[in-house]
Amino acid sequence: MNGFAIVWQERALFLEGLWNTVSLVVAAIAISVPLSALGAVVLVEAPRPVARLARALIDLTRCVPFLLLAYVIYYGLPQLGLRFDAWWAGLVTMTLYNAAYLAEIFRSAWLALPKEGFEAARAYGFRPATLYRRIVLPQIAYASAPLVGGQIIVMIKDSALLMIITVREISFAANSINANYFTPFAPFVVAIGMYWMLSLIVEAWVRRVASGARLRYG
Repeated sequence: MNGFAIVWQERALFLEGLWNTVSLVVAAIAISVPLSALGAVVLVEAPRPVARLARALIDLTRCVPFLLLAYVIYYGLPQLGLRFDAWWAGLVTMTLYNAAYLAEIFRSAWLALPKEGFEAARAYGFRPATLYRRIVLPQIAYASAPLVGGQIIVMIKDSALLMIITVREISFAANSINANYFTPFAPFVVAIGMYWMLSLIVEAWVRRVASGARLRYG
């Protein structure tokens, strides 16, 4: 049987893999973005001892290979009494790993913004919460959108490594079809196409955000 016919026959496995990949990435973004924004605030404005501790934790997370972190969370934590199933272990891994990178992206974008607008807002009596919500965070979001988009694409690609801890994502589906039917070309080509499609969606979002930023901030 033709390899692509086999892929079509096993399309439910691929659709499950696509759903798990998308749901993992979306959930990791939803959790890691607020967490990393808080991390950026701590890095920039917290007292020095607290900022140094946050810096050490972020640097440690960024230095650990993604796959090793997944192994520790899925296979290591149960020995300490904390057990996750494969999907949740993948989500925790992706959230922690990418929050560290996003915190550094947001911190760099924050420090690169002109300070005059922040000083003017303080002079007009903006409270810190209002200042962050209406001025600081929106500008950081627009300034860092291309880098955040790149990091999301990295998240999509890194999700393929989660097949090692039995997460049933896109690469898991392709590998399962290859193992059962001994036809590697078609399933892996389809998997590549799926990753490419997801990356193109992210790139389109980045272009839209950048266009909105130009209209709003010139």
